[in-house]
Amino acid sequence: MAHSCDGKSVLIVDDDPEILQAIKLAFEDIGAKIETAADGNTAIDLAINHKPDLVVLDAMLPKRSGFLVLEKLKSAKQENKFRIIMITGNQGTRHKTWAESLGVDDYINKPFSMDTLLDKADKLLSN
Repeated sequence: MAHSCDGKSVLIVDDDPEILQAIKLAFEDIGAKIETAADGNTAIDLAINHKPDLVVLDAMLPKRSGFLVLEKLKSAKQENKFRIIMITGNQGTRHKTWAESLGVDDYINKPFSMDTLLDKADKLLSN
């Protein structure tokens, strides 16, 4: 079955190398073209200059948090039409509300199943 991520560009942003690698492999398995970043500043640079179809963004990052990345990408997101899924270990609703106010398309709490992430990506990229 074809996946809507097939051939799409995905920027994965996480400072944990194991999580980054696991997400990267999962998206590569369904045909996505992957770029990665381990900090917020690199994420902004890659998102603005490479215009991915999807950004998978960790909330807690070195140099600039995922929330500050969202804030910076808000206008670029509207212009370039990329989608953003934030993943976080923050369990409170305050962080989710903040992310939504900054334009995140979906929000997933850690720990999460890879199938959940891929399903959410599939839905966002098929619209």
